Amino acid sequence: MFVRIVKMSFHEEKIPDFLENFETVKDKIRNAEGNRFLELYQDKNDKCVFFTYSYWETEADLENYRQSELFNSVWSFTKQLFNAKPEAWSVDKIVSLN
Repeated sequence: MFVRIVKMSFHEEKIPDFLENFETVKDKIRNAEGNRFLELYQDKNDKCVFFTYSYWETEADLENYRQSELFNSVWSFTKQLFNAKPEAWSVDKIVSLN
């Protein structure tokens, strides 16, 4: 399993559009094959910056999601709202403390 972190920055006036759309698709994304966890964060200092944080079983699962109809519809809508190029990282969890 690995963690996928995606940083997105939106035009301020487009944030409600993003949040409304995320609300409608979040369960579908979370239930994509191989997705085990999904959270959305908003930066405390720059309200235009958001992060998604998700756990994926395999890189193939993430790639299958990225090739899916769901991803294509979500991403084609979301990318219209950006004010900067999104960034993404796939990382391995080394330590986790509860």
